[in-house]
Amino acid sequence: MDDTEFRVEPADYAADLNDLRAVREPVFVIEQNVPLALEWDELDPLSHHVIARDAERRPIGTGRLTPEHKIGRMAVLKPWRGRGVGDALLQALIDKARQLGWREVTLNAQVSAAGFYEKFGFAVCGGEYEEAGIQHVPMRASFPAIESTQRPPALPRGPSAKPVDFDDADGARDATKQLIAKARRQLWIYSRDLERDLYADKTVVEALKQFAISGRGGVVQIVVQDVPAVQSQPHPLLELAQRLSSAFEFRTPDDPVDMQYPSAFLVNDADGYLFRVLGSRFEGEWSPALPARNRQLVEGFDRVWQRCRPCTEFRALGI
Repeated sequence: MDDTEFRVEPADYAADLNDLRAVREPVFVIEQNVPLALEWDELDPLSHHVIARDAERRPIGTGRLTPEHKIGRMAVLKPWRGRGVGDALLQALIDKARQLGWREVTLNAQVSAAGFYEKFGFAVCGGEYEEAGIQHVPMRASFPAIESTQRPPALPRGPSAKPVDFDDADGARDATKQLIAKARRQLWIYSRDLERDLYADKTVVEALKQFAISGRGGVVQIVVQDVPAVQSQPHPLLELAQRLSSAFEFRTPDDPVDMQYPSAFLVNDADGYLFRVLGSRFEGEWSPALPARNRQLVEGFDRVWQRCRPCTEFRALGI
């Protein structure tokens, strides 16, 4: 393994708690003598967390973004300091804040680390004070709205297009690639088991890759019903998501009713959709622009998404 390689990824507080502890407690509690009772607080379960992992997926750094729009708990294990881990963690938290539409974030920097944060546009906004026996200084950074700098203007809606039937995997793949190509910033996929004839096809995977790296901040949300089936052998879409983890989010149903849902679909944010009545078959219909049906599927997807749990089974892949 390369002992210089690391990656930063989102962390789920409940699922990754032990890994968060493996960084924060050695750094804050042992090295800096912060009382354990102060290290973990009521904001932790409510915050967005990021974690850095080495090539063997061992935790080496952490950070969090609280509902108060504050960055904190930035920590890197001693052997990894000075190797860019802190920079990557902070950038990931800044990117997350901007994705959430936040125009400003604050943090309480240890005085010795203020220069590090200044490199990222933070400025001191108050006097020094002591916290947990360590001198700190408040800092603030402002960002342009993501809508004004990265999001393309909404395109005028064209005329609706009547649904077109397809009855084989070739037809499903062709329609899928057209819908991906038309997507602006969002794709929603409801799948039985990331059907290999569709989502393992190299041309479909390449289309998803181009969407993810387009620079528009695109996100693909995927609900997978049968996770063990996906894990049974290597899958090109999971390999892509591993490399571009910030662009792919996976969840799986817990609700028995959701688990029994028989259909599968793909929807984009440009009024297009593809729907298969039976997720195990490649027969269905699609349209590049049918707003009413598109909206119906997106709303249904969102309801299921809120009930689903993160696919912790994919965490070993870094997703």
